[in-house]
Amino acid sequence: MTNPIASGRNSPQPPPRGTRGSLGEVAALFLKLGCIAFGGPAAHIAMMRQEVVQRRRWVSDQEFLDLFAAANLIPGPTSTEMAIFLGYVRAGWPALILAGTLFILPAMVIVLAIAWTYVRFGSLPPAEWILYGIKPVIIAIIAQALWELAKSAFHDWLLAALSIAIIVLYLIGGNAIALLFGAGAVIALLRRARHGQLSHLTAAIPPAALLGVGSPVAVGVPFSLSTLFLTFLKIGAVTYGSGYVLLAFLRGDLVVRYHWLTDKQLIDAIAVGQFTPGPLFTTATFVGYLTGGLRGAVLATLGIFLPSFVFAAFVYPLIPRLRQSPTARAFLDGVTAAALGLMAAVTWQLGRTAIVDIATAVIAILAFGFLLRFRMSSAWLVVGGALLGVARKAILG
Repeated sequence: MTNPIASGRNSPQPPPRGTRGSLGEVAALFLKLGCIAFGGPAAHIAMMRQEVVQRRRWVSDQEFLDLFAAANLIPGPTSTEMAIFLGYVRAGWPALILAGTLFILPAMVIVLAIAWTYVRFGSLPPAEWILYGIKPVIIAIIAQALWELAKSAFHDWLLAALSIAIIVLYLIGGNAIALLFGAGAVIALLRRARHGQLSHLTAAIPPAALLGVGSPVAVGVPFSLSTLFLTFLKIGAVTYGSGYVLLAFLRGDLVVRYHWLTDKQLIDAIAVGQFTPGPLFTTATFVGYLTGGLRGAVLATLGIFLPSFVFAAFVYPLIPRLRQSPTARAFLDGVTAAALGLMAAVTWQLGRTAIVDIATAVIAILAFGFLLRFRMSSAWLVVGGALLGVARKAILG
């Protein structure tokens, strides 16, 4: 596959029909990632980069960064949208649907099984020691990806300095979406000023409207599958940011407005999304099962993820225009720097909860060393971390 981005003249296009990959290889990769992608969006992005940039060479680092920036600019789960983008790059429109679906499917099936257990027995299955070993491995995977991506993303000192500023601003409470769009605007302004082209800047920078959805308090709404589907469709269409943002939307509608869930059930639903692989948005599967059984689980999952497929399909053809316009390209570079800064800040936060003693520190260091020295597959590292966690549980009793 050629690398038009490296020259800065174009942006990623699907490979020519004769040189595209097969649907089978796309399906195999994203089904595997859906089964092992623990740790949240930052970890998912790191694993995807290792697979499609380092191991398979489907795209260059710069192409990957462009897609990453675009995924951060649209609502919905970033890692799922990256899967959708990468499937399209590799094998066209059918793979766009296939990659996203298979990345979601394993988590959906696992969450369904947990939801059935929860409804029957009233509690969540234990996963503490498996996660004990997996979490430090995830930190190592993200750290290695950040190091490699930074070398491609930071074309000059200004982008590196901006990324560091984003880390600080986020850690002291800055809004992630405002930081993304603000960073893009800053770089676009500075580059236009450098070339004396500040006129028409507002028209050149892609507009961003941040949507907010209110949830008026009600005394309760009778349950219906259509209302369930439309509620999750709305949430999937407007939710930016972390799982905590998702939690706020879910609580506003399902607990406060509709009275379909209790706070405890909602917290349990978020916990399930945290300790299962794949996107956190499969929390919708758990909530759907609790409120509407199997049909509810399917409709809630479809509703929350459908906007991501629509947004990604709409945005992908626009990426070449972003790379062809100097101002839009500067905006995209700023967003990329901010996205990597946010990724680093989240990694710091996750690291404080993942590396809690000498054993987890050793696991993280070993995993990082294996990644740098042997380019080991993240799948084996995740499995190894899980086994080490279980072994530590057996030793401690």
